[in-house]
Amino acid sequence: MLSEGNKSAPGAQHPVRHGLAFLVSGGTAFIVDALVLKLLTSVFGLHPIVARLAAIAVAMVAGWLMHRTFTFRVTARPSLPEFLRYAGVAWTAAAVNYGLFVLIALAYPAIEPLVALVVSSAVAMVLAYLGLRFAAFRQRGSGPRD
Repeated sequence: MLSEGNKSAPGAQHPVRHGLAFLVSGGTAFIVDALVLKLLTSVFGLHPIVARLAAIAVAMVAGWLMHRTFTFRVTARPSLPEFLRYAGVAWTAAAVNYGLFVLIALAYPAIEPLVALVVSSAVAMVLAYLGLRFAAFRQRGSGPRD
């Protein structure tokens, strides 16, 4: 069993548990995104471009709630400023992901698109984690105490 006493991860979580929580929370947001997209296109007949905007919005809220609860174990009540910081990080990571994907695809036209997706997603995931940990869910006043 993983010890909860290691303070190298937020919320005094063991780093492995913290990493798994990050992956599960992000994975849950991805699944919400996919399900909402499928529902809006298949059941309601919305165009995928319009449906994707709604799906991203719903997934972003799900990701924010999952990350604050499980990944970063934030005990303060949810707030609009926290959500806006989260959304800023999420949209930035998404833009980096897409931009890097496009650059790879243009630089290496013969590359398998899934390879470009994996590379761009890995870079965006690191950026997202750093942004979430040090900006969106930064623990105020959690430094050393006298």
